[in-house]
Amino acid sequence: MARGEHSPACARRWREQAESRQWTPWQTAQAIHGCCGVSLLKAHRLARGWSARQSVQELEELCERQDLGEARASIDLLNAWENNRARPRPQTIDLLARLYRANSVRLGLAGDYCEDDGGVKVVVVSGGEGRSPYQTEDRVDDDMERRALFHHALLGSRFVMTGRLLAEVERTRQDMDRTLAVATVSEEQLDRLDEQVLRYRREYITSAPLPMLYRMMLELSDVRMLSAARQPAVAQRRLLNATVMLALLSADALMKLGDTRQAHAWYGTARTASDDMGDVRLRALVRAQQAMLPYYYGDLAETVRLAREARMLAGSAPSSPAALGAAAEARALAHMGEHKAARVALAEAERIFARMPPEGHDHLAFRFSERRLQFYRIGTLIELGEEVDWTPGPSGPYAIDPVLILLDQAVHLVRDGKVEDACNLAEKALLQVPPEHRTSIVLNRAQSLLSEVPSGKRKAAAVRRLTDLLGDATPVS
Repeated sequence: MARGEHSPACARRWREQAESRQWTPWQTAQAIHGCCGVSLLKAHRLARGWSARQSVQELEELCERQDLGEARASIDLLNAWENNRARPRPQTIDLLARLYRANSVRLGLAGDYCEDDGGVKVVVVSGGEGRSPYQTEDRVDDDMERRALFHHALLGSRFVMTGRLLAEVERTRQDMDRTLAVATVSEEQLDRLDEQVLRYRREYITSAPLPMLYRMMLELSDVRMLSAARQPAVAQRRLLNATVMLALLSADALMKLGDTRQAHAWYGTARTASDDMGDVRLRALVRAQQAMLPYYYGDLAETVRLAREARMLAGSAPSSPAALGAAAEARALAHMGEHKAARVALAEAERIFARMPPEGHDHLAFRFSERRLQFYRIGTLIELGEEVDWTPGPSGPYAIDPVLILLDQAVHLVRDGKVEDACNLAEKALLQVPPEHRTSIVLNRAQSLLSEVPSGKRKAAAVRRLTDLLGDATPVS
């Protein structure tokens, strides 16, 4: 194994993944090449699970079976070719291409000196490889490399958001936006996709945002491949619905992680897909969900605007988007000091919720449940200056929400002059949240609390403990 290459176990996991997803050997080789740091030639061998000795034996048997002459290969030579220490002769390249059912380009053994339009070569491939016959080879390679990157991140024991991963999150969104501008998929594939999206919406409630973000990037990559050609209207609507849900989950995860620019962009992708679909309730849901991004990052007027737009789109029928829009509006208005209007909006949210038909799946992202109404009600009442007798249960569903409410309470305690009580409550809130949920949105909220502590009280024991706790805390990012 050459320096910088992953262990054979990594390639084995890719073969297992390829078998479950029915990838071709070429698709498997691309994934291994993109992830494991091996040459394309070696990736072809690993994609088949062959040792170097077995590959040489297979080549010799091929030459004998097809009367192609002597193979003139050995384990040492193969290792040299795979690690770019030597180059096989043209006749040997042809034999290797026959062995791996590929060509010299896919083996990484071709010299290409031609000029072409825009620097992109269009390669026509069969539909049997699961992609459009008009996709470029470069784009297929990019997709496989990106998938390999997110798979590798998910396999790691500690989730870290690097600049490269952030760039690939952005590229996935841009590719999805381009696909929405253009779009044959079986009923079984659509059913599987619907089930997968529902599972993500259920798991998102309790899962840490960063690994969920990576998983959704993988799923969005699959959706984009299915959408590479225009579908019948019914299939297209189901793909758009999946795109909206996955984009919303991605935007919410990025909001929790503190990346407001990408969160805004992913909400834009969700809006594009929902507008294309034409479902007014889905369009309302996107606006209602997006309203909380400016709430947590300082633009309360924008929160009110989005919340009202969501309520307008949702219409008079009681629904999750209508209730969420009213609740978000109430919380923002209370924070802005418009207490009378906030109480009216909160009462409207409660009326809408009371009229909503039972939907089941309370612990489901984007479902406005009794628990969600409670969080928005408590958050609004705290901003209205009312005493709230509320103790959150153990961390579980909505792990971040109770902490943010406790921090809101702590901020108001500081403003009332109860600095030590505020810092004790904030410390309790931070210690309650699981480490994998201790994201920028939580830590920034606690930091803003400390910024409101009067200078004369910064040496108090509770203030120092909270300062030390925040100094030791590293946000999940």
